[in-house]
Amino acid sequence: MSNKTVYFDELTWPDVNDAVREGKVPIFAVGCVEEHGPHLPLQTDWVIPHRVAEEASARSGGKLLVMPPVHYGYITHGMDFPGCITIGWQHLFEQCMDITKSLAYHGFKKMIVLNGHGSNWLPLELVGRRTNLETDAICAVIDCMKLLLVDPGFRAGWSEGEYPEGSHGGDLETSLMLHLAPRGVRRDRISRQVPYATAEYYSDLTAGRNLVNTFGWTSATTPSGSFGRPDLATAEKGRLVFEEMVEQLAVFVGALREAPYRPRVDHHLSPPTIPLPG
Repeated sequence: MSNKTVYFDELTWPDVNDAVREGKVPIFAVGCVEEHGPHLPLQTDWVIPHRVAEEASARSGGKLLVMPPVHYGYITHGMDFPGCITIGWQHLFEQCMDITKSLAYHGFKKMIVLNGHGSNWLPLELVGRRTNLETDAICAVIDCMKLLLVDPGFRAGWSEGEYPEGSHGGDLETSLMLHLAPRGVRRDRISRQVPYATAEYYSDLTAGRNLVNTFGWTSATTPSGSFGRPDLATAEKGRLVFEEMVEQLAVFVGALREAPYRPRVDHHLSPPTIPLPG
């Protein structure tokens, strides 16, 4: 079994045909170039999912093909902080749809989109739905942080702060970056980041969907661009979180490769006479 990451763009076209025949699964990370407070680099949201995909590929024995990441995402709400690069959600949707449909066109029957930026989720969820409706492939869209929800005991075991551990630029993301890309972390700028709202109004990146969504301008929520307790972050926490993400992704890849494709069944009394709406 290979223990090396397999990169999609290092293949030749005959290699791609071999990968299709062997049932390999392409995966691409979608992130953002976004501020994460004064202590984390703008690359945080694409580095984390891309590194998770790389390590899962290495542990899968070459069954997972890592594609180049989509670096840019929807971050209009963060543009008051210098360095954020936003693209329209429609553009993000169309770009990722073109990628998944290209993969399906070449014969891949299973693929994964791994999201690393919260505000990308709704467009990417639609990418998965539309790909599954419009091709004969199965496209799975996974939020990287939600991999920490698979084992309920894991999430409860490592958080120390009074604020949700998944807060933007907080304990979780800072710990991950201390493990994955420590040179980019400004340790001298790490401090407890107090927002304008109290802890119960936080958005937790590792929790399920919020019951109520009141998201607006980031600058109206936090003076620093981050929330929570990055001062509690450690590289060891980051290692534990990274290992959990990789392990859960690898387990899912195995299940996805075995999942059967089930075609649609039209239950109309007679065939519809107009094109499918939507």
